[in-house]
Amino acid sequence: MNIQKLADQVLDKVPSKLKHTSYVRYFGFTKVPMIFWLRPIVEELNDKKCVVKIPLTRRSKNHLNSMYFAAIAAGGDIACGIHAMYLIHKSKEKISLVFKDFHAEFLKRPEDDAIFVCEEGEAISKLVKEVENSDDRKNLTVRVNVYCPKKCGDEVMAKLQLTLSLKKK
Repeated sequence: MNIQKLADQVLDKVPSKLKHTSYVRYFGFTKVPMIFWLRPIVEELNDKKCVVKIPLTRRSKNHLNSMYFAAIAAGGDIACGIHAMYLIHKSKEKISLVFKDFHAEFLKRPEDDAIFVCEEGEAISKLVKEVENSDDRKNLTVRVNVYCPKKCGDEVMAKLQLTLSLKKK
């Protein structure tokens, strides 16, 4: 048995929440230290939806004891980015990912752990397929909503829009 098969067997036994969270933190540690610093938790990740939690800690809050806007921006980046990376990985193609722009509408101060929800999996999958069959860069505006369920239930705290830009390597 080769090492890759053994590694795959071990990883298949690891709960997906732990596996995805570990991947995001490793990526942050090695590539984007801000992500590692915020200690995100991937609550759910599948073909249709990505849910990421950023805990409200000393690392992520501002002088008003609410989530700092940069932490909110990073949470949107993580929710959209990890969703796209997950779908790119499933495609088995080498595709580069960057964000072209970012727009945020802050509706209410998140005064507890923030939950970032991206439900654009089908659109991102379609974009990945388009990029697989093209040498051109393709863009897609992706929406991410921010919630604080412990304090505000289903009320949206912020609406984020990030333009995902993909190109085959």
